[in-house]
Amino acid sequence: MAFRPGAVGEPIKRREDPRLIRGLGTYTDDIKLHGTVFAAFVRSDFAAGTVKSIDTSAAREHDGVLDVLTYADLSGEVGPTPVGAELPPEVMNKRDHPLLADGSVRYVGQPLAVVIAETPYAARDAALEVFADIEPRPAVADLEEALEEGAPKVYEELGTNVCFALPAPGEETDRLFDEADGTLDMKLINHRVAPFSMEGRAVVAHWEEGAGKLNLWTSTQAPHIVKQQVAICLRIPEIRVRVVAPEVGGGFGCKIATYPEELVLAWASRRLRRPIRWSETRSENLLNTVHGRGHVEHVSVAYRSDGRVLALRGKTISDVGAYRSFYGPFIALSTPSMICGCYDIKAVSWETVTVYTNTMATDAYRGAGRPEAAYIIERVMDRVADELGLDPAEVRRRNFISKDAFPYTTATGTVYDSGDYELSLDKALEAFDYRAALAEQERSRQAGRLVGIGFATFTEVCGIGPSAGASPLGRMGTWESATVRVEPSGNVTVLTGVSPHGQGQETAFAQMASDAFGVGIDDVTVVHGDTDVVQHGVGTFGSRGIAVGGAALHMALGKVSAKAKRIAAFHLDAPEDQVEFEDGEFTVSGTDRKLTFREVAERAHLWNTAVPGEEPGLEAVARFEPTATTFPFGAHICQVEVDAESGRVTLQRYLAVDDFGEVINPLLADGQRLGGVIQGLGQALCEEVIYDESGQLLTGSLMDYAMPRAAAFPHIELESTCTPTPINPLGAKGIGELGTIGATPCVMNAIVDALSPLGVTHLDMPAKPERVWQALQAHRAEHD
Repeated sequence: MAFRPGAVGEPIKRREDPRLIRGLGTYTDDIKLHGTVFAAFVRSDFAAGTVKSIDTSAAREHDGVLDVLTYADLSGEVGPTPVGAELPPEVMNKRDHPLLADGSVRYVGQPLAVVIAETPYAARDAALEVFADIEPRPAVADLEEALEEGAPKVYEELGTNVCFALPAPGEETDRLFDEADGTLDMKLINHRVAPFSMEGRAVVAHWEEGAGKLNLWTSTQAPHIVKQQVAICLRIPEIRVRVVAPEVGGGFGCKIATYPEELVLAWASRRLRRPIRWSETRSENLLNTVHGRGHVEHVSVAYRSDGRVLALRGKTISDVGAYRSFYGPFIALSTPSMICGCYDIKAVSWETVTVYTNTMATDAYRGAGRPEAAYIIERVMDRVADELGLDPAEVRRRNFISKDAFPYTTATGTVYDSGDYELSLDKALEAFDYRAALAEQERSRQAGRLVGIGFATFTEVCGIGPSAGASPLGRMGTWESATVRVEPSGNVTVLTGVSPHGQGQETAFAQMASDAFGVGIDDVTVVHGDTDVVQHGVGTFGSRGIAVGGAALHMALGKVSAKAKRIAAFHLDAPEDQVEFEDGEFTVSGTDRKLTFREVAERAHLWNTAVPGEEPGLEAVARFEPTATTFPFGAHICQVEVDAESGRVTLQRYLAVDDFGEVINPLLADGQRLGGVIQGLGQALCEEVIYDESGQLLTGSLMDYAMPRAAAFPHIELESTCTPTPINPLGAKGIGELGTIGATPCVMNAIVDALSPLGVTHLDMPAKPERVWQALQAHRAEHD
């Protein structure tokens, strides 16, 4: 086939970018409706307390104020903040999350009231005049302290801070521990981080009284989920709700949930019959958008003297925060399910405890439970190698699942689809020139420099399915939808149920349609994010855009192609099996008779000669339900140097070899991998959400919350291998979260390796200079 710009496999630039970099995109805060008014939220200054009264009289008298709402106004009129999944009450201690504080406050920043005014300035000024009389109570902000006897209770009536606790049987694990040549114990901390998307949360709500319909523009990853949740919360039919996700400036998981602010604005717009807009400030973003991670793991490892890991025994303590968020409590369950990584471990016994604290809720953040699992098992592999004096790459190789063992069921019951872990590791070792790097490291150490090399060989779960087995997704399915509509001109419109916000599906899906029909990529329009236009879908999260959404599009394209071929065969007066399609033309084998795809599209719509058994038009809808889940994997290697005087870590080199199956657009894939690696490095080196003992957020601005910057990193080297999945017709696995999952353990292993000549065997994240310096000082104190 002749080259056609946009064909699948070509590394073309994102079609979305020109409008965005020129400032021509439309984000939620750019939506301007006639008569729009503005909201500002009054938030609690206390992490725990009883709301004795809220005086709104002064705010109501402020110029331009239209209304001030508290819980008393909403009570009985609108439901609590929705959650995506639940466990039975005998397992989970459940409490609702009111949209506005219902007499108690449980975290700093919890909304107490909302002021609605003619201008954003009037709303914010008036919010300062709302006086809340709150009687403070003792708070608990540390998840391990929350489990201690006598700790303050987030919900006093529960008598415990445990949300749920799931024990795990361990008879086989106990036996293997008894048979092991060695064991070791570790405590690992996966600290809180802020998702920190470039665009914060924003909402515009507009109730149309005549139509009896709510229109909601919101910066979300899943508009159809928001539509469902808003309808449930406001107690109106779903058909009366339209949700639009315009341009969305990043999400990373934190924009899956439906937040109180969206629901309050929706209800208030119906009350006032005016459009209402709200955009969070950056401080509100750090304070009130869900956080990620927040785990403490206690791990025990049983191993053979040859480096083979036999069994794991462990406990995850997960910080839920003050309220159950959309998925938050269930993120912890992803960790034990993926704890084996890419290794053939025979038994696992893992307890999971989720804990309420007086802090902002946690929820999905790029990887959502899988980075925690990868960090655990990759630190385990390095510790075992260190204990036995073996090369960490060789220890990993000895534990790999064989490429001939797939589909493979792990000790925790997770079924991997396909993999060739030695292939990616071998390619990484060769590309990094590992032996030469070791020799150079030794020379550096002889010169007194602290240089370390770190590994991570890992796998993760993407494109979860099937719906029947995806219990953490609760009221959602795992399928995805696509519609393909061919116009009379032959131009193509694709409507997808996924909702991209940086992934590049507008480009990748256009490439797929271009490839299927032989039209130019600029002749394909991809539509998403509007629930009144797009057929019902699920959304974008969990690296499912291509693996599930792309598979649905592949099916719809196939349906349209098959119909177009039947129509072409009729007009060419030839049996269908003698008609071939290539490069945009239908031809009859062995003849010069042909019709272009555009000519077939025109005849399908004109229909002046009816085709027996067919309907006019060229359009199809498809829904792809994955029968199982895909598991991409990778091998990352990096080199760092630690400054012995300051503790500063310099990343000298980073190589990622990833395997995500077949690829639609390698340039987009590399962009996702690069962004993921940087986010993983950010958590490892600098990012950290910190609360003090009273529940006050100490990292509430960019003065205190450190973000990764480009100048801190070298060129990230990207290589790949390809092991297709049998789970979907594209053979594609997810890619969006892969880099984040590998980067964090890779760089931490390198830092510990750099410090190993000083006797350091572990360092908690983030490896800020002060923390590394403290480890150096501890070593010097021991040897003075």
